[in-house]
Amino acid sequence: MSLAIRNQIDVTVSLAGDAIAAVEILPRARPPLGRLFAGKPPASLLNVLPRIFSLCAAAHQVAFLSAIEAARGEGISLATRQHRIAMVVAERLAELLRGLFVGHFPLDATSAAAIRALMQGVSALLSSAEPSCGQVRREAIARVAIALAALGITNEEGAPRLGTPLALRVAALEEDALNPTPMQHSFLSVADDRDVIERLVDDAGFCRCPDLEGRIPETGAWARQMMRLQITLGRSGPAERLKARIAEIARLRAWLRLGARVETAEHGIVESYRLGPGRGAAAVECARGRLYHAVELDRQRQMSRFEVIAPTEWNFHARGPLVRSLQGAVLAAKPRGQRAVRAMVASFDPCVGFTLNFREIGDA
Repeated sequence: MSLAIRNQIDVTVSLAGDAIAAVEILPRARPPLGRLFAGKPPASLLNVLPRIFSLCAAAHQVAFLSAIEAARGEGISLATRQHRIAMVVAERLAELLRGLFVGHFPLDATSAAAIRALMQGVSALLSSAEPSCGQVRREAIARVAIALAALGITNEEGAPRLGTPLALRVAALEEDALNPTPMQHSFLSVADDRDVIERLVDDAGFCRCPDLEGRIPETGAWARQMMRLQITLGRSGPAERLKARIAEIARLRAWLRLGARVETAEHGIVESYRLGPGRGAAAVECARGRLYHAVELDRQRQMSRFEVIAPTEWNFHARGPLVRSLQGAVLAAKPRGQRAVRAMVASFDPCVGFTLNFREIGDA
């Protein structure tokens, strides 16, 4: 978010020998959205949102529009809903791919041509989100499929073909450089929307430090896979998170290829909630997880309140999923183990940059 005072997350890992004794997170600073937009007409924000939220801009626009419509008591047509869901899915696909290759293959010359072709196809897909661009979208989806096949993703399960750079990367991450403590996992879903929104509109500090009666669930691609498989206990290392990302890329591409129909869309991908006259909220399932917007309009139908809670606030909470995943884990030899910790932090895919520091308990 370009207006933030300090737009990064600082993670400090304290080591007691080879074990992680503590994880401290200093969150990013957030811009005062409510004060910035108070008294402005909602329409004036639509062009501003992509500059504030440079990542997942379409998801933020859909969430904002849906919340405004809920506040006004307005409905939308089936065609508009389908268009918005297709926009969110295309953007989620683009963001998952961007994170996949920027995070894992920035210097992989052997895959460079396929990656360029893939990103060109995704760019064309994003620009073809208008309902009138059906043929352009179909051509873009075909280009994406060809590029994914060149990178080793050839089926809807998303398992990379043996011997491809993706398969080798997964195998490297599966090495036991980091042994996390087994634990039960909790995931943020559409079933939590009412509770989250109620807290978001009642508590001004909730968006910075969310907490559902002591529960801080995880959200994102791996969480979506675990919910789909109805699993709450399982391996949660960087390899599992990378495999979940790859599998979701394959599923999203298949959904777009099959016509991007509302009736086959993921449950809860875009939801809106009317909270009373002039008050509304929306939830959108974007690449990094569940995004919430809540708005309030004054009597002149201008903005009087605007609250946002992004997926990063859950995953990088001081008592959240990343901290729980690392706390008590045992590292292999220090340099290799520290690289594994960095891979774990990166696998949670924050929407801003992060720093990672290590210190021995004896240093304090």
